Amino acid sequence: MHNGSCQCGAVEFEVTAELEAPDACHCNECRKSTGHYLVSTDVKKDNLKISGEENISWFQSSEKVRRGFCLMCGSTLFFDAIFKDWIGVAMGAFDKPTDTKLAKHIFTAEKGDYYEITDGLPQNEH
Repeated sequence: MHNGSCQCGAVEFEVTAELEAPDACHCNECRKSTGHYLVSTDVKKDNLKISGEENISWFQSSEKVRRGFCLMCGSTLFFDAIFKDWIGVAMGAFDKPTDTKLAKHIFTAEKGDYYEITDGLPQNEH
């Protein structure tokens, strides 16, 4: 089991399965919503329990995706692929240890011009 929360604690969650290796998304939407890029892990929706759900604000960023933030502190928490059976959970919101390692970078064609990706992990432009 893995637990986590937003910065102020108004939203807490529990993942009842092992965490998948996360990816780092460098797309424009993730960069704007986080201020840098989003590192998240995909969790089957059935394996995610949320308390304080009334404190989540959902922003519909596209037809297929909505993003969940804490209403109180603004923490980035979730990337919900509406028509899928999984939800992305922001790695920074988990309590340590997560027992995971970053697997890859995605949407690197849209990355910020102020940093380089030098960790040697696979990079997908899209």
